[in-house]
Amino acid sequence: MSTTRRQMHMGVFVLGTGNHTAGWRYEGAATSHMQLPVIQQIAHTAERGKFDVLFISDSMVMDPSDHPSFMCRLEPTTLISVLSASTTHIGLGATVSSSFSEPFNVARIFASIDHISGGRAAWNVVTSSNPKAALNFNRDEHLEHELRYQRANEFVDVVRGLWDCWDDGAIVADKTTGRFIDADKVRTLDHKGRFFQVKGPVNIARCPQGHPVIIQAGGSPSGLELAARSADVVFSVVQDLQAAKIAYADLKGRMSKYGRSPNELAVLPGIMPIIGASDAEAREQLAKLQAWLTPTNAATLVASRIGYDVAGFPLDGPVPPPPPLRESRTFAHVLYETARREGMTLRDLYNLTAAARGHWVVCGTPQGIADTLEEWFTGMAADGFNILPPYFPGAFVDFVDLVVPELQRRGLFRRDYQGRTLRDHLGLARVSGSMPRRNAVGEV
Repeated sequence: MSTTRRQMHMGVFVLGTGNHTAGWRYEGAATSHMQLPVIQQIAHTAERGKFDVLFISDSMVMDPSDHPSFMCRLEPTTLISVLSASTTHIGLGATVSSSFSEPFNVARIFASIDHISGGRAAWNVVTSSNPKAALNFNRDEHLEHELRYQRANEFVDVVRGLWDCWDDGAIVADKTTGRFIDADKVRTLDHKGRFFQVKGPVNIARCPQGHPVIIQAGGSPSGLELAARSADVVFSVVQDLQAAKIAYADLKGRMSKYGRSPNELAVLPGIMPIIGASDAEAREQLAKLQAWLTPTNAATLVASRIGYDVAGFPLDGPVPPPPPLRESRTFAHVLYETARREGMTLRDLYNLTAAARGHWVVCGTPQGIADTLEEWFTGMAADGFNILPPYFPGAFVDFVDLVVPELQRRGLFRRDYQGRTLRDHLGLARVSGSMPRRNAVGEV
């Protein structure tokens, strides 16, 4: 991030059917997460709006009661590879789980996308909270939460180590001497850790960005440590300004123990903007979306987001507290604390979850939404925002055409790109040279 002129960073969370569970039912809305032209149109809109990054999530489970886009989706690294050919500046992020992948494969995939895109790749590191995912990968049960994050830390170390096996200028391709590679600029990794044993080097030259950008979204203590140690961008889940300020300061404060500056990490809370010519019109739009929801699958949907079973509790009664041990810790904590603070019923929580999957819903005019974003940004609760349009393309076009110009007029957001890589957009230096090689997490 820039140290001379602090401006917002913007991401867009792409779900073809819209981020609202019923967004696909809105007039003119896309109804599929499987149509490439739909996703390409979103990417072009994001680039026109000078967004930092377009983000594609993923899941290892198909659940018929889940969000429509989660039921049927394109594999995200394949998708962003294709999008790189029809875009020129927008960063391209994709989720790949550290629990169900191998570091060598992930290092090659994202290095390849970084080369193909000219330095615009980002890897969203997740540990996969859904316990059913293990059943699709030859396992009877998922790894325990803390063990998943221990594995993730070592996983990230190995991936970054493989990217660092190559120095800049390693490919010589001297036709006169016949020397193709400078062997002194390529080395093995020789990693032997608790979870992985990887020889290296990876068979792809150093990335245009040095390292593709690393995104992280976990909000548990283990997730925050992984973010403070390794992430360039964090997608956070927040509902309350004061709580967001505290969480922002806490995460930035953790970075010094890893020798990192707070400016090396952008915190982008997820926000679903509902935009109208008036506040009343915006509320009417939200009410229309909410009217398409039914309470029949309320318990299932809430449980899928907060990570514990609420079946058997009355919908119009208080939200039961989470058990001491649970899987989806970030959503469970944020949603339960929001419900407790605001006296919400389980039905209220269902409506909130269905609207934005636990993220923050901001409803109002373009000026009013810009006011709110400015308050959070200048109040050091965020470095920008991850926009979750309720439906595509219309709701996203409205944000780009109505809210972005207002932010630009206030000097809070760029009017044009100042570089070509995602690290350029984020104000991050290219990663050059080799990091100290690690044989295990934390061990040089």
